[in-house]
Amino acid sequence: MTNNDKHAGMANAIRFLSIDAIQKANSGHPGLPLGAADVATVLFSKFMKFDPNKPNWPDRDRFVLSAGHGSMLLYSLLYLLGYEDIDIKQIMNFRQLNSKTAGHPEHGHAAGIETTTGPLGQGIANAVGMAIAERKLANEFGDEIVDHHTYCLVGDGCLMEGISQEAITLAGHLKLNKLIVLWDDNQISIDGPISITDSTDQIARFDACNWTTISIDGHNPDEISNALEEAQTSDRPVMIACETTIGFGSPNKAGTSSAHGSPLGDDEIALTRKALGWDSKPFKIPEEILDDWRIIGLRSSQKRKEWEKRFCTLDAEITGEFQRRMRGDLPTKLETGIADYKRQLAEDKPKKASRQSSQMALEIINGIVSETIGGSADLTGSNNTKTSHTQSITPDDFSGRYIHWGVREHAMAAAMNGMTLHGGVIPYSGGFLIFSDYCRTPIRLAALMGIRVIHVLTHDSIGLGEDGPTHQPVEQLASLRAIPNLLVMRPADAMETAECWQLALESHSAPSAIALSRQALPAVRTEFDSENRCVCGAYELSQASDNAQVSIFASGSEVEIALEAQEQLETEGIPARVISVPCFELFQAQSNSYQSNLIGVAKVNIAIEAGVRQGWDHIIGRDGIFIGMNSFGGSAPAGDLYNHFGINVQAVIKAAKTKLE
Repeated sequence: MTNNDKHAGMANAIRFLSIDAIQKANSGHPGLPLGAADVATVLFSKFMKFDPNKPNWPDRDRFVLSAGHGSMLLYSLLYLLGYEDIDIKQIMNFRQLNSKTAGHPEHGHAAGIETTTGPLGQGIANAVGMAIAERKLANEFGDEIVDHHTYCLVGDGCLMEGISQEAITLAGHLKLNKLIVLWDDNQISIDGPISITDSTDQIARFDACNWTTISIDGHNPDEISNALEEAQTSDRPVMIACETTIGFGSPNKAGTSSAHGSPLGDDEIALTRKALGWDSKPFKIPEEILDDWRIIGLRSSQKRKEWEKRFCTLDAEITGEFQRRMRGDLPTKLETGIADYKRQLAEDKPKKASRQSSQMALEIINGIVSETIGGSADLTGSNNTKTSHTQSITPDDFSGRYIHWGVREHAMAAAMNGMTLHGGVIPYSGGFLIFSDYCRTPIRLAALMGIRVIHVLTHDSIGLGEDGPTHQPVEQLASLRAIPNLLVMRPADAMETAECWQLALESHSAPSAIALSRQALPAVRTEFDSENRCVCGAYELSQASDNAQVSIFASGSEVEIALEAQEQLETEGIPARVISVPCFELFQAQSNSYQSNLIGVAKVNIAIEAGVRQGWDHIIGRDGIFIGMNSFGGSAPAGDLYNHFGINVQAVIKAAKTKLE
């Protein structure tokens, strides 16, 4: 058997496992696995560094299938290589309930799936983040510990999505030479030829973004191998344009959009078997071909063993720190550091915008947690995300801990997902809350994956003032709270801000969004408490003098209004209490008894938040009073806007008295 015959057999194993699984499911995308099988075969058999027996070892190469609709390509590879999580039953149960082989790859379902992809373009930005993390850790721990590549397979759709431009310009600027993108250049999308929607010269585009570009025949194993070999020595990120035929081997559907997103059909599969000389029945791989794949999996483990041997000879303090960070454990000193900081806050009682309080908390955190990597989407001075410990990362110096993402919110959020998935770093970003809309898809995917990513979202209400309604978030808090498994925190002062940061860092299985004010906020927590009071999501901040007739719930900057209203109501003989609600999600995670006891039985429930009502009825009930926004904001000083929209003490007093009458 010649090398080309061997390659063809191995590539065809990917093809027929894929199309048979898709046919059995009567759902899926056969075009990409058929077309990209040659590229994947060369990549995994000759270049990828991995170990199916220890799939999460830190110095493995990462493979990201950005074109996630072609998921059967990845599942077939994992089965053929001997990954335990993907056996032939999982292949046969493609797209079925509770199978590990979901319609699009989902991180956490099976080893070897490095990230969740499906929304096009997310994967290439994830890959940029992984390459950033690799470069950063290599700078910090040395290439004896960290020295691997990130490979990313993209389709035409990935490159049409706007996020791809943000991602590739950033990667080119940072000279991420360990990033290799393989473009499945088949010139077909769902609607038909790419020519009906796009005429971009992708090679020229990547060249202009400071990438090395290589063009090859994506069905020629020698050209694929030579290109990948050349890519290893580049001083810039590399894009290999692999000209392929979508649905390769299908006599009637190859090269057409009909091969993209529907099963080929039994008759066409039979013809494809004949065309490619594949005699095996569905889900049966010839023994010699399966052995060839499994040998690759076993051979790859040798590099992992060499790494472990080398790792054991290094300084124990360095290796211990590296292992801690890859596990995601926080330094033991953090809890004490936060407690000491809270004692100082109780003494100082600072009146600061919560964005400034966040920076103060980060000054403590970044001095203890060496793996935090800060950043901002060109709003560093406004987001207050940079501290004395976080010098800037530059293309030629990765010793810093701060990324200037530029005006690239979408790619920033997706790259942060990739950084976290890589391991060893904890990324946090900076942006305006209004621009969280640009970040929504990667935030949602972080929540779906259950990973620790922290978004600092400042200028959180009409309180930002004169910039006006284009920049004033109204519905954004409710919109973010609608995402399952996302912690949306809105602290009321410096003490709560510190506690929210602690919770975000300790949240290993959910991302966090911390909404922070532009305007100064008084200290509402003036006593030291060793407990993190924000951990329950809501708590009684100020008790009523007697059985409360009015319960006032508020978050963030509106807690100040709630306390002033309580004081006036108490003066007028109306007992009132104030409940701070920094995080809906943590509150709703508490027991029913905690929630009902905290909500209480007052005759009047009032919520105050400079946003829309959505979500508050869980706390105040449908007959509760909401004081907030039901329209867009306006351009004026913050105080004028609060009064104009009726978010003030007078409105609370009037509403409470009217309800009590």
